[in-house]
Amino acid sequence: MSTLRFHAVKKALKQKPITIKEPKRRSEVFGANVFNASAMRQYLTKEALNSIIEAIEKGTKINRLVADHISTGMKEWAISKGATHYTHWFQPLTGATAEKHDAFFETIDGGLAIEKFEGSQLVQQEPDASSFPNGGIRNTFEARGYTAWDPTSPAFIYGTTLCIPTVFVSYTGEALDYKTPLLRALQAVDTAAVAVCKYFDKNVKKVNASLGWEQEYFLIDNGLATSRPDIVQTGRTLLGHSPAKGQQLDDHYFGTIPNRAMAYMRDLENECMLLGIPVKTRHNEVAPNQFELAPIFEEANLAVDHNSLLMDVMKKVAERHSFKVLLHEKPFAGVNGSGKHNNWSLSTDTGVNLLSPGKTPMSNLQFLTFFINTIKAVNEYEELLRAAIASASNDHRLGANEAPPAIISVFIGAQLTKVLEELETVTKGKLSPKEKTDLKLNVVGKIPEILLDNTDRNRTSPFAFTGNKFEFRAVGSTANCANPMTVLNTIVAKQLIDFKKEVDGLIDEKSMKKDDAIFNVLREYIKNSKSILFEGNGYSDNWEAEAKKRGLSNNKTTPEALKVKVSETALALFESLGVMNRVESEARYEIEMEEYILHIQIESRVIGDIARNHIIPTAVRYQNILIENVTGLKTIYGDSFKALAKEQLSLIEEISSHIEGLNSMVTNMINTRKAVNKEVTIEKKASGYCDTVKPYFEKIRYHCDKLELMIDDELWPLTKYRELLFTR
Repeated sequence: MSTLRFHAVKKALKQKPITIKEPKRRSEVFGANVFNASAMRQYLTKEALNSIIEAIEKGTKINRLVADHISTGMKEWAISKGATHYTHWFQPLTGATAEKHDAFFETIDGGLAIEKFEGSQLVQQEPDASSFPNGGIRNTFEARGYTAWDPTSPAFIYGTTLCIPTVFVSYTGEALDYKTPLLRALQAVDTAAVAVCKYFDKNVKKVNASLGWEQEYFLIDNGLATSRPDIVQTGRTLLGHSPAKGQQLDDHYFGTIPNRAMAYMRDLENECMLLGIPVKTRHNEVAPNQFELAPIFEEANLAVDHNSLLMDVMKKVAERHSFKVLLHEKPFAGVNGSGKHNNWSLSTDTGVNLLSPGKTPMSNLQFLTFFINTIKAVNEYEELLRAAIASASNDHRLGANEAPPAIISVFIGAQLTKVLEELETVTKGKLSPKEKTDLKLNVVGKIPEILLDNTDRNRTSPFAFTGNKFEFRAVGSTANCANPMTVLNTIVAKQLIDFKKEVDGLIDEKSMKKDDAIFNVLREYIKNSKSILFEGNGYSDNWEAEAKKRGLSNNKTTPEALKVKVSETALALFESLGVMNRVESEARYEIEMEEYILHIQIESRVIGDIARNHIIPTAVRYQNILIENVTGLKTIYGDSFKALAKEQLSLIEEISSHIEGLNSMVTNMINTRKAVNKEVTIEKKASGYCDTVKPYFEKIRYHCDKLELMIDDELWPLTKYRELLFTR
């Protein structure tokens, strides 16, 4: 094998697990590096603490004078933990997190120095906004942007830096991050859900959206990963023949965690405990060297912050263990890719999960109200949900044998399907006393308190009810959860507002009793939402045809999927609820389309470079060895050499064919890319990259992977799949 590959594999095989010292009890260190309620009680005045609590619970603004007290206490706590710097930690539209570190250190008269951190520095900062994606909101020369403290997500220390979660907005006030629209969407669903909850419990004052994400990832030896230019530059393998053994035996799934991976997981979990990220579950996933971790559910905004932080921490901890974490949705062909299932629910400040049936028919009616309204919201805005998980990397995963298809549907299971079918038969208008009694006893009253195992799971469903929550399974592993969570909470908020308006209309205009009005509206929603409900195999060709008949979208590529974001329906939806104005919505569309173009452009350059600078020279070198062999046979055996060199000659010819095909495909791809780059509109450019440039990837890969099987293993320059996936 090539020198670089040989040394990378040799070093990887010698790697030993790092010894990790864990605390006796994780509960003792959980949140130790977080400025949480315990730390605030110790370092803040009563007035400052109450101000933060009110900001979190009621959304009230913090007085600048009080902010000075908070910043002083926060600084003292941070310094006691070894912090020397602070940063406003935010989530720009790059998909990564961002930070600029400033020291607490300040000089004063007389050549002296002090540690200083004022309220103004806590509440607001001004990072340069010109180089972050803005979708045309800002000109390059207009650099001003602001980060503003989000008190609902506690500050934390990572390394020696106090990190303060913030929103990021332009000088003119438009959101330039993921957090701002999410916070607005959470406020919208809170307000709408509380209004509906009043039908059932007048004491409800707040509804929180909760989120539990499941993060899948691959762990690859860092030396092996570094030896692959495609992994280094794109996060995935663009070439590589499948190994003889992949995941066919399903022997990795839930198997014994390899020692080296376990050491990494323990180290990562220790870091998570200190940062207050409540990780709980770890296990082997289906593909070789693929794993998953999952936390306890949290309030959605905090859960999103924790997932973004986790992805950063995963990469940093991996360096200590000589690993590279691959978060790409499809880093290897032929084996399962990685997702990030978003488990979502709504809970009241009275301790009730609105998607969990209670012990009484009235509780069940409340459950059915939020359950059916969620289904109705997905039915109305399924294209928007699809757009929320669209990316160049997730396109590789959706519809494969480990991920839901691009068609959005809802799975609810046999038991709840029967409940909805019975509820649909409710007489329109006022219910008779007998009908009402039968309904509550026979339909609503039959729903068990816990539905966790009422039916089998459907892994092909993109949006499935799983007992007391909905699981949005189609979210990609690299995604910022804020994007799908903003859309989901917004559409549910809009649906709940419409629901309350319809129910109140029946009560006020037709003098209908509350329960009758609720049942009648839900009955119509069930009828109108049948098209989105699907219990079968989402991979089947029959479902694709059936979905088309039902009028469901099937946007298989990102350029197709994103168009709905700038539809009048979507623009009006976000604007009406104050989640995003038109400028912000249109900017995000521009940014995501541009990001798609750049991803495909980068991958096309990388695959062309590898093909011409690595694969073709290696193929020619091996071909020359074969030619020398044939020449030697001719020298020894004369004209009879052809019979002895038959296989060599055939191999030389086949290699020539693949070299020719490979070079031709790369040339055509480059010329096509140049033509696409001349397109004026972003839509045409994105479609061009999707429809005309990207198809060359598989054609180029075909020739490269065939050559991998022919060329001497000692010459092959790229670390092979068998080494990447099975070196532990």
